[in-house]
Amino acid sequence: MAARSKARKRAVDVLYESEIRATEPVRTLAERVALADPPVSEYTVELVEGVQQHLARIDDLLTRYAEGWTLQRMPDVDRAVLRLGIYELLWRADVPHAVAIDEAVELAKALSTDDSPRFVNGILARVLRDRPPVDDRAGASSGPAPSSGPAPDPSGLAVENQ
Repeated sequence: MAARSKARKRAVDVLYESEIRATEPVRTLAERVALADPPVSEYTVELVEGVQQHLARIDDLLTRYAEGWTLQRMPDVDRAVLRLGIYELLWRADVPHAVAIDEAVELAKALSTDDSPRFVNGILARVLRDRPPVDDRAGASSGPAPSSGPAPDPSGLAVENQ
């Protein structure tokens, strides 16, 4: 497993654990960093801190795009995966959109229900299609990084970039 894939898995673990314990993700992260068993990568730290920083906006987007689902009704693991995926899609200029979606779908396959990969893919594809405005994007001066042409999603359907 690639280093960034491991970091994403670890970030989802921290986000999920925080949800179950009803603690802030950065607090759970600090505990895991202090234990260093296993060591926590810098990318995991960036991901968890980024999700925490933008959590209100991410949850607003989840509520908007998860048609027929409330945040509370979503499986905890799916919610953690989606929070990470939305963060990478909208705030990480260094992560290609197709990679962010594919990694989130793979995490859903490995960690959640049989229906979760499709659910995660659908929400992230709609977020990518609409690319709602965000306050900032790491590594970019303003808004999402431009891209050309359609970005393939893991289901084989093309998602049109705007």
